[in-house]
Amino acid sequence: MLASYLHKNKIEVGCDEAGRGCLAGPVVAAAVILPKNFKQPLLNDSKQLNEKKRILLSTEIKENAIAYAIGIVDHKEIDKINILNASILAMHRALDQIKNPFDSILVDGNQFKKYNEIEYHCIIKGDGKYLSIAAASVLAKTYRDDLMKKLHLEHPQYQWENNKGYPTKSHRVVIKKIGISQYHRKSFKLLPEQLSLNI
Repeated sequence: MLASYLHKNKIEVGCDEAGRGCLAGPVVAAAVILPKNFKQPLLNDSKQLNEKKRILLSTEIKENAIAYAIGIVDHKEIDKINILNASILAMHRALDQIKNPFDSILVDGNQFKKYNEIEYHCIIKGDGKYLSIAAASVLAKTYRDDLMKKLHLEHPQYQWENNKGYPTKSHRVVIKKIGISQYHRKSFKLLPEQLSLNI
């Protein structure tokens, strides 16, 4: 069972992102404030859960959360500001939409930028340690997966319905064969050896 909070007497919001390592599509972040008494033994880092469990947990999180929000940074912005800055910006955009007051931010990972003078704590593998970060992980992942399924309808040849834009072998084979789409991140190493791409 993950920890309910880092500080018992503070209103904490958990933040995490999904899609950082993808070759295509946006990076998506979520911010979640959970009640201190929220319990869910199945809730964990979204990467440790199958899709069916993530979808079920996503519904439960939304029904029980005090507040939650999604932030998105698209592929064009990623190419301009790099994926680390884009991931942090996505978290800030999610936090911008949280209307409930909070005084502490729990962030998955080891890097963040100050948000409105509110204290923050970077926690490596935090999505496997704190419920609020795990909840943010699940919401970000399920939202982004749904987005990639919609983009798949535009470009079924890349099989985003299955790979969600991650650098699978089959994804890279298609890139090598037909080039990239308008949703690919041009600043990323799209092929192991940078062959000629239709950019």
